[in-house]
Amino acid sequence: MASTPRPSSGAHPDEPHAGDLSGRLNWLRAGVLGANDGIVSVASLVVGVAGVTTDSAPLLTAGVAGLVGGAISMALGEYVSVSSQSDSQRALIAKERAELSEQPAAELDELTGLYEARGLTPGTARQVAEELTAHDALAAHLEVELGITEDSVVSPWAAAGASALAFTLGAILPLLAMLLAPAHLRVAVTAAVVLVALALTGYTSARIGGSATLRPTLRVVVGGALALVATYTIGTLLGTSGIV
Repeated sequence: MASTPRPSSGAHPDEPHAGDLSGRLNWLRAGVLGANDGIVSVASLVVGVAGVTTDSAPLLTAGVAGLVGGAISMALGEYVSVSSQSDSQRALIAKERAELSEQPAAELDELTGLYEARGLTPGTARQVAEELTAHDALAAHLEVELGITEDSVVSPWAAAGASALAFTLGAILPLLAMLLAPAHLRVAVTAAVVLVALALTGYTSARIGGSATLRPTLRVVVGGALALVATYTIGTLLGTSGIV
């Protein structure tokens, strides 16, 4: 019979103490926010068009164009942003590795000083620095000096793909709601579906961040509702004015 893994000393069994928890939470939060962007942007677009016409063809055209354009824009923006961040992180890691190779004694003194600055006594700080240096000098310096690890360097392609996927999943919801609802109920059904979805994404984002859920959820819902009202009003005014 297999034994159940025991938590490390001092660790609570219901708390994750291994792995890059902060990184995983950031990825999850980014996914939720990407889906939220997809919901709001495509919903606003199709509702605006519905202010002029509820015919399926123009709604489908506008919705698909908004979905594809938005997903590409999100992916490109994420790729550029993460590429810049990754390049900087790799440069810092290479610089730290070179310093450890060329000036090991100075680097040990630096690590000792950093631990002293965190409140350890000089003797304890020296011991900690020496033990961590013996175990993995580069990892110790990256964590204390820069707050990163070699594994925390994110792939720009992975970030771009995740951003595009999250946006697409969010965007599909209002598009389907608009196209599948009866013509005379399309705006009302889409608005209801979108507001419920925004409430869920707002609640989820707040839970991930560990904050109270009511105010963040209300902010997202109210913001989405204002976007829908604004675009529908503009679409209706353009339709009735004869401009389109």
